[in-house]
Amino acid sequence: MEWLCDTEFGGPPRLWDHNITINTDNPDLTACFQKTILVWIPCVYLWVIFPLYFLYLRQSNRGYIRVTLLNRIKTGLGLLLWIVCWLDLFCSLAEVVNNQARAAAYFISPLLLGVTMLLATFLIQYERLRGIQSSGVLFFFWLITVVCAVIPFRSKILGTLNEGRVLDVFRFTTFYIYFALVLIQFLLCCFSEPPPYFSAASPDENPCPEGSAGFLSRLTFWWFTRMAIQGYKRPLEDKDLWSLNKEDRSDVIVPKLLHEWEKQKLKVKSKQEVFYTKCPTAYNITDEEPHEAEVLFPSKGDQKKPSFLIALCRTFGPYFLVGSALKLCQDLLSFVNPQLLNMLISFIKSQESRTWWGYSISFLMFFSAALQTLILHQHFQYCFVTGMRLRTAIIGAIYRKSLVITNSAKRSSTVGEIVNLMSVDAQRFMDLTGFLNMLWSAPLQICLALYFLWQYLGPSVLAGVAVMILLIPFNAVIAMKSRSFQVQQMQHKDSRIKLMNEILNGIKVLKLYAWEASFEQKVVGIRQKELNILKKAAYLNALSTFTWTTAPFIVALTTFAVYVTVDENNVLDAQKAFVSLSLFNILRFPLNMLPQVISGVVQATVSLKRLQNFLSHDELDPTSVERQKTATGHAITMLSGTFSWGKSDPVVLDGISLMVPQGSLVAVVGHVGCGKSSLISALLGEMEKLEGRVAIHGSVAYVPQQAWIRNASLKDNIIFGELLSEQKYQQVLEACALITDLNVLPGGDQTEIGEKGINLSGGQKQRVSLARAVYSDMDVYLLDDPLSAVDAHVAKHIFDKVIGPEGVLKGKTRVLVTHGISFLPQVDQIVVLVNGRVSEMGSYQELQEQNGAFAEFLRNYAQRDEIEEDEPTLFDEEEEFLGEDTLSNHIDLSDNEPSAAEARKQFMRQISVISSDGEASTWKSTRRRLTEKKKVVDTAPQPKNKSKDLIQAETTETGRVKLIVFWQYLKAVGPFISVVICILYCCQNAAAIGANFWLSDWTNDLALNRTQQQTYMRVGVYAALGFTQGILVLISSFTLALGGLGAARQLHTRLLDNKLHTPQAFFDTTPIGRIINRFGKDVNVIDEVIPLTFQMFLATFFISLSTTIVVVSSTPWFTLLIVPLAFVYFFVQASCLTSSPSCCLRSAVSVLHVSCMLACLIKPSAALHITLS
Repeated sequence: MEWLCDTEFGGPPRLWDHNITINTDNPDLTACFQKTILVWIPCVYLWVIFPLYFLYLRQSNRGYIRVTLLNRIKTGLGLLLWIVCWLDLFCSLAEVVNNQARAAAYFISPLLLGVTMLLATFLIQYERLRGIQSSGVLFFFWLITVVCAVIPFRSKILGTLNEGRVLDVFRFTTFYIYFALVLIQFLLCCFSEPPPYFSAASPDENPCPEGSAGFLSRLTFWWFTRMAIQGYKRPLEDKDLWSLNKEDRSDVIVPKLLHEWEKQKLKVKSKQEVFYTKCPTAYNITDEEPHEAEVLFPSKGDQKKPSFLIALCRTFGPYFLVGSALKLCQDLLSFVNPQLLNMLISFIKSQESRTWWGYSISFLMFFSAALQTLILHQHFQYCFVTGMRLRTAIIGAIYRKSLVITNSAKRSSTVGEIVNLMSVDAQRFMDLTGFLNMLWSAPLQICLALYFLWQYLGPSVLAGVAVMILLIPFNAVIAMKSRSFQVQQMQHKDSRIKLMNEILNGIKVLKLYAWEASFEQKVVGIRQKELNILKKAAYLNALSTFTWTTAPFIVALTTFAVYVTVDENNVLDAQKAFVSLSLFNILRFPLNMLPQVISGVVQATVSLKRLQNFLSHDELDPTSVERQKTATGHAITMLSGTFSWGKSDPVVLDGISLMVPQGSLVAVVGHVGCGKSSLISALLGEMEKLEGRVAIHGSVAYVPQQAWIRNASLKDNIIFGELLSEQKYQQVLEACALITDLNVLPGGDQTEIGEKGINLSGGQKQRVSLARAVYSDMDVYLLDDPLSAVDAHVAKHIFDKVIGPEGVLKGKTRVLVTHGISFLPQVDQIVVLVNGRVSEMGSYQELQEQNGAFAEFLRNYAQRDEIEEDEPTLFDEEEEFLGEDTLSNHIDLSDNEPSAAEARKQFMRQISVISSDGEASTWKSTRRRLTEKKKVVDTAPQPKNKSKDLIQAETTETGRVKLIVFWQYLKAVGPFISVVICILYCCQNAAAIGANFWLSDWTNDLALNRTQQQTYMRVGVYAALGFTQGILVLISSFTLALGGLGAARQLHTRLLDNKLHTPQAFFDTTPIGRIINRFGKDVNVIDEVIPLTFQMFLATFFISLSTTIVVVSSTPWFTLLIVPLAFVYFFVQASCLTSSPSCCLRSAVSVLHVSCMLACLIKPSAALHITLS
């Protein structure tokens, strides 16, 4: 080593010396080690990682960051460090020139360090140009550099004090300048730069600070502190919550998953096509049937389905694997502390050990635990973010699929099933991702623990391994039974949610007929079946908990018992016992978590199959309606179109040929059930096209027969996301006869419309729907009998002002389904449908002359128009009635009775048609009253009140969860059972403490002739205490399961009874989706999540309490540390728990409108490719 180091380093020319580093009360490293290895470590780190990091920066272009003061200072410090390092190099060169021999370290170390500082300075500037606000690579570089410089910092001071003077003033001075600059550089690296220019900056007013936080802030989650403190001071509101990061938004995540899912479907489809082409095609040309052709059509059971799991893995796998790598590091670090504990016990037993060695071991144990905590929580961050993205993507995929599935698929997938898929099954995937790594982490930890146990206890460990192997088949049986119970439970849950959705959709009829009790019994019956399955699953889970809770103790017991009995010379001393116990404690977590993870995997497998089946349903063919012009001058072309509602359903429309000229008005007429609405659905692509061709040129607007109104203001229902043009908006209001309604509504066009238009009459809803279509300004309008819900005068006004030749839609292509014969002379073409076929087509005069189906249609409906024309009415009075009806929160039941016309002829048809006009029938019976009201309104107009919200915002408890909530749940469980559960958990922890004390006392037994006495008594008592703990765990688990099931039954019954006896006004002002959410996800939380959470809370609480009692009783000085730590933990917990409910209770808002959307699925599904109206 003389060529590398010399004797002027303050010691012998050796790289390592035990007498200087180990065998001394004042340890230090050799001068050669400090001058070489400590200098080279940060240099090697940066040069090794530089190529990969440089490639990463080349690929990452987030814009560039302007030259800030922070950047100037860091760059200047980097250049100063280069100068200081090379000053040492030039000094060495000068000494060589002056014939002073220097070792190679004097040249190599400053040269390498100087070049490394230049590289670091280059990275500072290159990161700025690539938009990196905070660098983790440079953070660790400066941290390693500071740590490596601390030892020479101490050594030089001690050397100067020992010598009484500075031996090398120049290098002494440059080193401390270097140390100060490196320390400042490290501190500056903790701060982040401002956002880069020309980046995809978030337009949100309150962006999440995580993206702009420094590396250290992200490592310690310091960026979240402001939110926690704000939530502690006052309840958080929506405006306080940060916006989502771009990579967490649904518009980014959902398309990625759908893309991977489409790839899986195409992959399976291509394999099936290959299978078909490989089938035999040669047949014997005989009279016999070619039986070989049967293989061309494999059974459905043989057809492979696309794997949704693979799509999930490819979408979220790379990000999740980063968390898996962190989990691997944490698992390896967890075995460091047992080795340090072994060293600490050896240090205590040894009389010759140095004091500094004990302090070093203690510091390493603290550092190892702190590092484990940092890595573990970063792992959880990656897992929880993955779970959040997974849930978002699954809900988005389900939502998108529910809009495009075929009509036959809608029959098998009920509303209840879809709601459960979005609320329960998606949540299960999110819950699983937090602990999914335990599937490989638990076996790894078990194997490593057994390996280290072998080092201390030898082959006796095999007894513990045998116990764990025997538990595997038992756990497998539990897993299979759990999966079976999960399938049955989800089936009952789907049935219950489906029935609740039907009840809530028809709650008005149910209350009018006083059917609450009978329907409540139906729901309770399904709920009882669900609870029976939950009861079996809970008892099974209690048995699993007992098995795996006692598993670590049984493993320890069998291992210790075999160890001390197999050989009398095996002495169980404190070192072997407590190091082994620390390893057994490491075993405890994977053994306890493994059954829960397996149970979660079983539940997720069931959910995965349900999701895969739903997402594999057939979709409406988007190419069934071509978006191109097939004939010159025609906007709609249908050639020989044959359609049905399902591939296996009978044909509804047969051989339809239709060509609609651009800008024309075409009326579709026919008797009830002849296929008029089906024709509109076929043009929308909502039916299965069996034959023919359909093409529509231009954008399409659709007005359904039953208006779809969303919970928003009247103006928002009309504008529907379009840019507001006031002139156009007013023109649409006047044309659709909505001006008078706005004058009467309490808030004008800002009046909030309830769910399903609860505070509008049938005619008003239809006119709002029509106004939405008119405002959208599309090329083609498909109008499915929009005039049926209004009386003749309003219909005439709308036809003249909107639909007719002189209306606002003139020049647009219009297809109008109608029964009003008075409008037919004004249309350009009439299509007559009879039993799903086009019977006649032509102008009014042409069809009248043919005396065919159209003439019969005229005779059937002529008397209706005569009756309506004989009614002398005033348009203003009718409009006044509409305004009054707006204030009512009732829907006329006769609005939905056009089907009654099928059973009546002539006169009865006229009555049913008139009664179906909710506005006209009610108006005719109240004409005198309206005339008097009109006079009053004209003479004394009242000022318009400010609109009040009809649908109240969902109120949520903010701040900390009140004790009354816990008390209500404990009352549902049962006060006596709650006390018994707490006593049982207390007793089982007392037994565990007793077993540990007994083991401690056992290890203190004196060994006579290298053997311990009373071995069998020690083993027997230790076993009795352990099995007592196990029995108490089993009883407490069964008791907790029993109490949880009782609470679930009682709370659901109270909720159901309360909602069924709630006044109708509540349902008029509360979205159905909000109520479904209570019966879906919230009941699932009561059934499964809360009991498990209480079990974890009680176990953690009593373990912490017992541990604190044991430590304080043995080391009273620990009280001085535990008291301030308790205050710190209490503050952190209070801050997080106060903010948590405000954040978590907003996570289920997206499901609220799903049930309403699914109830009228054809309308919003059409909105995917046309404008919904």
